[in-house]
Amino acid sequence: MGDTKQQYDETIPDNLAGMRLDQALASMFPDYSRARLQKWIKEGQVSVDGGKLRAKDVIHGGEQVSLTVVLKEETSWRAQAIPLNIVFEDESLIVINKPSGLVVHPGAGNMDSTLSNALLHHAPELENVPRAGIVHRIDKDTTGLLVIARTLIAQKSLVEQLQAREIDRHYQALCMGVMTAGGTIDAPIGRHPVNRTRQAVVDMENTSSNGKEAITHYRVAERYRVHTLVNVQLETGRTHQIRVHMAHINYPLVGDATYGGRLRIPPAATQEFDQALRKFKRQALHAASLGFIHPESGEKVSWQAPLPKDMETLLNACRQDLKDFAKK
Repeated sequence: MGDTKQQYDETIPDNLAGMRLDQALASMFPDYSRARLQKWIKEGQVSVDGGKLRAKDVIHGGEQVSLTVVLKEETSWRAQAIPLNIVFEDESLIVINKPSGLVVHPGAGNMDSTLSNALLHHAPELENVPRAGIVHRIDKDTTGLLVIARTLIAQKSLVEQLQAREIDRHYQALCMGVMTAGGTIDAPIGRHPVNRTRQAVVDMENTSSNGKEAITHYRVAERYRVHTLVNVQLETGRTHQIRVHMAHINYPLVGDATYGGRLRIPPAATQEFDQALRKFKRQALHAASLGFIHPESGEKVSWQAPLPKDMETLLNACRQDLKDFAKK
């Protein structure tokens, strides 16, 4: 399939008089997000009475609006038969439990064998939904739940829920260090000023900072000798947010090569526990539950994904180490 083109020629209703153009179009064409309509206005794909207006221009009602929609196929992304662990699927959504090692989007160094390639094979209609329907992402080596929108209507709804912070995303993370209590981290995140492949907590008052608001809530689930299992709820969804925030408060994630620092082995640990920690080569982070309002039914829906085997094995090793130490 190639690009698909659709032409709309409508009269702006009188009851929308006084609105900005982008607001009026969002009301008239609910299949498309306001951000996308603003982009099309800027690109000249919208004409009003034969002329061009800005998104912020006020309309009076009765104008003739022409909207040319070109939905581009993701031509650089090819469909590949990669197994998917599908937790739920209907005509609007796909919810998957992502394994460790699977990149979400094609990019430099990962042009294929990604989740996007797998989705295009499983549901070919996703080639006409931006980013193959993926509305949020988790890191390559993080496991757990992701939702994919199969239609533009579903995508618009999910993006709006994300922006309104109405999607429930809960994670489990194994951190280095023993926490006394949970809390909230409210610290903006942006690209690291020196190492551009990393994120960092930044100073929003610095005009050169590209930081954005980032809020993470966490509470203690289990304590071990030198580690803590925490339940984490994201209020925002910045790149590497949990990993950066937990490192920022000096409780980095076990196995995190980017933000974790030196591996912590408890004193007098058994050789088995020492090896279990050293062999865990990814950040110990799992997207355990996901909930939101279904775009079609309007009902609250949610899913849970059990811990993957490697992380459960590591937690059992932490528990055994605590028992062994208590016997001494």
